Amino acid sequence: MPNSLGDTVIAVTVNHTLRTAAAMLLFTAIRASAHHSFASEYDENKLITVSGSVSKFEWINPHVLLSVRETDSAGKAGSWKFEMGSPGSLENLGWKKTDLKTGDRITLEGYAAKEGSNRASARMVRLADGRKLFGGSQCTPGNPVRFPIHTK
Repeated sequence: MPNSLGDTVIAVTVNHTLRTAAAMLLFTAIRASAHHSFASEYDENKLITVSGSVSKFEWINPHVLLSVRETDSAGKAGSWKFEMGSPGSLENLGWKKTDLKTGDRITLEGYAAKEGSNRASARMVRLADGRKLFGGSQCTPGNPVRFPIHTK
């Protein structure tokens, strides 16, 4: 004859395990749907170059954000917002969150947004001190998979 107390403990444990697994699966699905792919937002065939001054540098997850003010050859002022890699991946490529300050003059290469706004996915960033660092994420074309790019 089975022990009813033992059966109850097993049933409660299995029920708790199933609920925990379902919650984890739901959380993972929500996080995955909230994240986007490079190809869905940026055009790999539209590489742009922007030179200007840093107006904002946000060292945040899931992507570092960099805003730049520029003046084009006609003297018209504008601003660009670049999405970069995650703080952890950028640190692995030689970045520090103190590398950019408001007002620093920099030059960026990046891939323009498909929807035509002044947004882009950063690729290479030439810092005010002359260093050139990869600023993209894992899926950005040109990502140095094996070795970080540190050039002067």
